[in-house]
Amino acid sequence: MKGEFLGHPRGLAFLFGSEMWERFSYYGMRALLVFYLVDELLKPEQIETVLGLGALKGALEAVSGPLGAQPFASQIYGLYTGLVYLTPILGGLIADRWLGRSRTIALGAALMVVGHFLMAYEPLFLLALALIAFGCGAYKPNITTQVGELYERADPRRDRAYSIFYVGINIGAFFAPLVCGTLGEMIGWAYGFACAGVGMAVGLATYLLGVSSLPRTPRAAGRVAPNEEGRGEFRRALLGILLLFIPSALFWAAFEQQGNTIALWAAQSADRSVSFLGWRTEIPVTWFQAFNPLIIFLFTPPLVSFWAALARRGREPSTVRKLTLGCLGVALSYGVLALAAHLNGGARASWLWLFVFFAVITLAELHFSPITLSLVSNLAPAGSRSALMGVWFTSMFLGNLLAGWLGSFWSGMTSVNFFMLMAGLGLAGAAVVEGSRRKLGAII
Repeated sequence: MKGEFLGHPRGLAFLFGSEMWERFSYYGMRALLVFYLVDELLKPEQIETVLGLGALKGALEAVSGPLGAQPFASQIYGLYTGLVYLTPILGGLIADRWLGRSRTIALGAALMVVGHFLMAYEPLFLLALALIAFGCGAYKPNITTQVGELYERADPRRDRAYSIFYVGINIGAFFAPLVCGTLGEMIGWAYGFACAGVGMAVGLATYLLGVSSLPRTPRAAGRVAPNEEGRGEFRRALLGILLLFIPSALFWAAFEQQGNTIALWAAQSADRSVSFLGWRTEIPVTWFQAFNPLIIFLFTPPLVSFWAALARRGREPSTVRKLTLGCLGVALSYGVLALAAHLNGGARASWLWLFVFFAVITLAELHFSPITLSLVSNLAPAGSRSALMGVWFTSMFLGNLLAGWLGSFWSGMTSVNFFMLMAGLGLAGAAVVEGSRRKLGAII
């Protein structure tokens, strides 16, 4: 490959840019979703105008009992974000067995473009969510796998490449609430959703421009069947993924409250006013969802440099230890919000508490999410990388499904108790990682 990108193969630049725009579309829509549901779509007179929404409500109520607007919105949010992380199993299989990675990525991106634009048409809301979720399932495991395939297996740049890739994800996620969120909140829901569609179209174009710089996967018919050694590598990789399944689900169940109950707490219980030189205004509530990605691309370069400096002295934390620190960071972040809610009682808490929360949970994320992606990519044998990455994303499916279900208790609990429950998930995840330390160490 000709040229380099920050000391890495040129293809990383195109994967970086494509993923940045895909995350712009995803987080732009997500910033609006719960508010759109609670304030607009789940009004009694609106539900029957949306194809299938009444039937979905009836099915959920058959399991959990009557659902008000907020619990129903939380369940929809959890089902949608969960499906986003379940469909990668299908996307991985399609890539590994039939279409190859590049064609599957392009197909997934096209489905997401259509889905985001359909979000502007209320009667097809559930169809739009399904198209985005299945498009993401085709796109996400394969583009993530392609990052790892830019490198030889023993290349020490791999972990850093995933951290750089993660910055691209979060640049898109940072601007999404500021642009799509502002349009949806201030002008109209349809404008915010359409903006997300434009972003995804740019992401698709970016990927197609860079296809020639990316690793190619052979057609299924031309692949060699795995031998016993290959099957052994597959079983080893699968065992490693399964050992981390529960910690991952617990991590994401707490982490994914950001677009759900944390957004509602920001709207209902945070003092969002700011003053500067006599000028006073209020921070739009969707903008708080830009804090996490902002802090990610501010923290990632010094954190990667710090790890590299520790590595030179032989003191960089092990992969397993980083995962433990990530889970403990989630617990600490919710402890911050529990303290804020306790100290302020019924009064609104300063928005600075939210900033501290996002700083802590973001540092936790940097110790967990890109590290697990690098780990799975490195463990998986070449012929099954996308499929195993899809299996890994299933842990995120369970986490998001759990996040939606737990979020439905928000309106029936005190915020202090809810935040302490989330902190408990982080502590439990850390305990499971530490309990599996010896087995994980042998696999890694």
